[in-house]
Amino acid sequence: MTDLKHSKFHSLPRILAIANQKGGVGKTTTTINLATALAAVRKRVLVVDLDPQGNASTGLGLHKADRKVNTYHVLIGEADIPSTCTETDIPGLAAIPSGPDLAGAEIELVDVEDRLHRLKAAMAGQVELYDYVLIDCPPALGLLTVNALIAADSVLVPLQCEFFALEGISQLVRTINRVRNAYNPTLDIQGIVLTMFDKRNNLSDSVESEVRDHFGEIVYETVIPRNVRVSEAPSFGKPVLLYDTACAGSQAYIHLASEVLRREQTQAA
Repeated sequence: MTDLKHSKFHSLPRILAIANQKGGVGKTTTTINLATALAAVRKRVLVVDLDPQGNASTGLGLHKADRKVNTYHVLIGEADIPSTCTETDIPGLAAIPSGPDLAGAEIELVDVEDRLHRLKAAMAGQVELYDYVLIDCPPALGLLTVNALIAADSVLVPLQCEFFALEGISQLVRTINRVRNAYNPTLDIQGIVLTMFDKRNNLSDSVESEVRDHFGEIVYETVIPRNVRVSEAPSFGKPVLLYDTACAGSQAYIHLASEVLRREQTQAA
């Protein structure tokens, strides 16, 4: 692992929540491959696995033994960020893994003061070594996702090209607006990325057209295709960018990372 040295003047990281309350839309795949692409251009990246299923941890090759202390312990105050960070095999990319205990966190925290701000408080002053923090949210709009939205600067929304796509995202946008109004006034949507696009399927074309008509420039130009190599990669504990760099899915995530960086530069200007 290369020792990446950072000046004491290193700017604050950008914190992106990867969120959609629907399951199976490509949140985790987008998180780990976007993180890998950003690390490849020498950004220092931290992935926070906030999904009890722990798929981001698996997809980054973190073994069960590396997950004994995880995001659950961070949220309940038993561990801090530095002690839970695990370096991955990808230079410049670290992760805070998830564990099955996280599934009970919503119940355990229900009577805890400031339960919605636990992740933000845990991150305060603890993530300055990183350029980007990507939070992989669970497929629900509960306490864990709200913690992520309160901690984040922006939200990146993966949206599957399916019939009910717009209906689902409308609910998420309402939640983002509520969090912005009540807790995080600077929260915005960094972008919407269309995933699992099948060019042989007319439905994918019609969903893309409808989403672009509805949301305009907020939708990324990059579309992530339905690709068997993308589906295979997690079983090998690798992002698809390492599993098969040349495949269509990998190339799409490289283009997405370029778009994300361009938008970040525009916002910072």
